[in-house]
Amino acid sequence: NVMQYAKGGDGGISIAADARGAVYAVWHAMGAEPGEGHRRVYLARSTDDGKTFAREVPISPPGLGACGCCGMRAFADERGTLFILYRAAAQNVHRDMTLLISTDQGVTFRDTTVGPWELNACPMSTAYLSEGGERLRAAWETAGQVYFDSVEPVSLKVTAPIGAPGESNNRKHPAIAANVNGQVLMVWTEGMSWAKGGSVAWQLFDNAGKPAGAEGHAPGVPVWGLPSVFADRKANFTIIY
Repeated sequence: NVMQYAKGGDGGISIAADARGAVYAVWHAMGAEPGEGHRRVYLARSTDDGKTFAREVPISPPGLGACGCCGMRAFADERGTLFILYRAAAQNVHRDMTLLISTDQGVTFRDTTVGPWELNACPMSTAYLSEGGERLRAAWETAGQVYFDSVEPVSLKVTAPIGAPGESNNRKHPAIAANVNGQVLMVWTEGMSWAKGGSVAWQLFDNAGKPAGAEGHAPGVPVWGLPSVFADRKANFTIIY
């Protein structure tokens, strides 16, 4: 059990690993005071390929909070940089998607807001991180729309967000992958809510971030279901849900 002292964990746990033996378990839980506005993101770190883990430590800024039921995602890229994407809850209304970045195996972090949202409620959202074309990409939901951006590999500068085109039908739970040609496929759900399934949709983007071709749709996402997507070595994409 990697949760040794942080209480009130919610929204699930995310695991990331790098090529140097570091394994990271991250989740959000209660902070020093009750309430979402005081929740923190915690990190339990292993340096022996997950055989043992150190006691968890809070890594998110204490004033940002963490949205109680929203899922989060951790990812370590090929350079060993650790990224953590989660929804903040500062003052219970600033539900901003926030990216934490560490270049020293989780010892220190910088934070940046990638998707601001003023909302006095939990939207029960999820986050997604993946690497392709030598860049990390992040995907998230804001106000019924889904977005993605990318992170420059050396400067770690975050690009401007790109949204799915067309009218939104309660878009949620985005996933993203990039192939060797620089094309990006973003996948998301539509029509889903608490205890209600929906459909999956997707859009291909070219290497300049412009929509390429028509948006696709398919029915059959079950209750509590989530989509995922990956690209193979031949630049083909596969969607799983």
